[in-house]
Amino acid sequence: MIFAAISRRIARAAACLLLAGTFGGHALAATTYYVRTDGGDASQCTGKADAAYPGAGAAKACAWKHPYYALPPNDTARIAGGDTLIIGPGKYMIGFGAPGASDKAGRCYAGGPYDCYLPKVPSGTAGGRTRILGRGYDTGCAAPPQLWGTQRVSLMINLQGSSNVEIGCLEVTDHSDCIEFHSTASVRCVRDTPPYGDWAGVGISASDSSNVWLHDMNIHGLANRGLIGGRLTDWTVERVKINGNGWAGWDGDISNGNTAVSSSNSGAIILRQVEIAWNGCGERWQTGVVYGCWAQTASGYGDGIGTGRTGGNWLIEDSFVHHNTSDGIDLLYMDGSANSSVTVRRVYAAGNAGNQVKTNGTAIIENSVVVGNCTYFLGKDYMTTDDACRALGNTISVGLPTAATTVTIRHNTIIGEGDCLIISGGGTSASRVNIQNNALLGQLDWRSNFQGNIGELTCGHYADNSAAVVSFSGNLLWNVKANQCPTGSICSVNPKLTNVSMINFNPDPLVGSPLLNAAPVIAAAGVDFYLQPRPVGGNADIGAVEKPLTGTGDTSAPVFTSTRVLGTSGIITLTATAADNIGVTSMVYLIDGKISAGSSSAPFSADINTSVVGYGQHTLVVRAYDAAGNMGTSKSMGFVTEKASFLIGGRAKIAIAVPVAAPPGKSGATGGSRAGEKRKHPVLRERFLN
Repeated sequence: MIFAAISRRIARAAACLLLAGTFGGHALAATTYYVRTDGGDASQCTGKADAAYPGAGAAKACAWKHPYYALPPNDTARIAGGDTLIIGPGKYMIGFGAPGASDKAGRCYAGGPYDCYLPKVPSGTAGGRTRILGRGYDTGCAAPPQLWGTQRVSLMINLQGSSNVEIGCLEVTDHSDCIEFHSTASVRCVRDTPPYGDWAGVGISASDSSNVWLHDMNIHGLANRGLIGGRLTDWTVERVKINGNGWAGWDGDISNGNTAVSSSNSGAIILRQVEIAWNGCGERWQTGVVYGCWAQTASGYGDGIGTGRTGGNWLIEDSFVHHNTSDGIDLLYMDGSANSSVTVRRVYAAGNAGNQVKTNGTAIIENSVVVGNCTYFLGKDYMTTDDACRALGNTISVGLPTAATTVTIRHNTIIGEGDCLIISGGGTSASRVNIQNNALLGQLDWRSNFQGNIGELTCGHYADNSAAVVSFSGNLLWNVKANQCPTGSICSVNPKLTNVSMINFNPDPLVGSPLLNAAPVIAAAGVDFYLQPRPVGGNADIGAVEKPLTGTGDTSAPVFTSTRVLGTSGIITLTATAADNIGVTSMVYLIDGKISAGSSSAPFSADINTSVVGYGQHTLVVRAYDAAGNMGTSKSMGFVTEKASFLIGGRAKIAIAVPVAAPPGKSGATGGSRAGEKRKHPVLRERFLN
């Protein structure tokens, strides 16, 4: 059976990815090393040239043939902090028997192949990260090199004690279908008697690690966890997939059951444009088909992302968290301190077997589509009725541990078949829960009906042992238990969405929907789930989606008068001006055809780091949008970036200004009636489940 999970983000969800100063520069004294499949060993090649080994001679200017020659298992790295290692296309086995694994005496030996992992990446500095990158990282990462684990190697990439590091454009996996410790022998990995097979435990292991940027990675099919990491500070994870790992996706508990060991994170923990899916399931390594799904009843786990007790300011945005065998986003163990918070923004969460989103402490959940079809796995593989709708299957669960806690849940479209759509717990009369402008759609409460309470519906909101003040405004509640109808809500009225089937849920309002133009404007929620401007009319639409105007009315697209790139190195600024009969509401910048930055507030400029863009010749095209959804496109302009040699205050001295005159035409009919046009939803992933 095909399970098509459709991302509701349009292409502009990549806008505003890169903020000024987010990514540090690269040290000028650093060295770049190369790995490629036709390279040589450490005696044959220096690793300092992107060239094949010529076939004879020593210390040649050529690449190494395996990452172990840069990072040998004896823990004495040949690269230094701040250096760059570029890995060419191809597949590189990580574990006992790989080239360079026994290059020096160390951890890699036949009696303990599980220890034959890469040593920790040498730490860089705040001004110059150590970089491990697949070739093509700067041109779209079309063919990332694959690191695959073998012979029960316990982990693949080691960031234990590594700080100021960039890892990007890599695939991390193994070549086995098995799941470690699985309850069923035919699925369980061989651990006791060698040979163990081509499986690896963990993709990335990290601890005591700060200022790390992971990007453009695919971490999938590992026998245990995709990533396990704790005591992290200031991590940014962008365009990373963590899918089909046998125990969990991102596990933030490194205590191993020892309560004296802290796993707590700090600083900014940012996950942007990530997919976390099918964790708690194995993966057929040759086809990508998921199988063997299990959860806590069978002694498994299955969270998409979960932590131990933690601090930090977590931001998860423009992301897709779906079909994990326990909770989707489980941040229930946030410490609730003044220095911790959770923001979930423009996230599509669906099909997770427990709760879709859990938080504790100060939190904002906004502009998200949350589909609590918590029975998705019922009857599949090794999932049981006790695994379905775990923790009563509440779609969103928020905790309020202190009197100072405020939780805001606004402009979301929420549907579910658990006990409640929103449950809040804890707090005092000084705590606040603000539920604003949400579309809340109930279904039959699956567990209650399973237990014999036939016909019982999901509740809209329930305060569990909580004295917190709950305020409602601008919500619509439909098909909920006891016809719950808080003051200021629209109730018992069909919201008229495109598709309310949870398996194919589509949150877009239809023509005539009571959601349209029915909510008070919240200035802080000025764009919707698709990054379209909000409001379109005088009031905002209820829910995650602001339906664009269509039909007759404004059909004039913005017209560009100039585009400019300010700077050539370090942090550069992209800026443009465009005229519109009503007014420009947002701009998106495409570098070399890829959405790279954007802004929804005047003057619509955006900063970006040239180390992310790459050095050399580039093209820039800008798209401008008005309130009616009309799009204007600038002419393409060329610009050049280069490595920084002299910066003032972190910004390059040189400015380039290139005026353009480009009446671009419009992208589609718009206007005042909001007549029914359908959005096009790119399919993020289709997976099969035996």
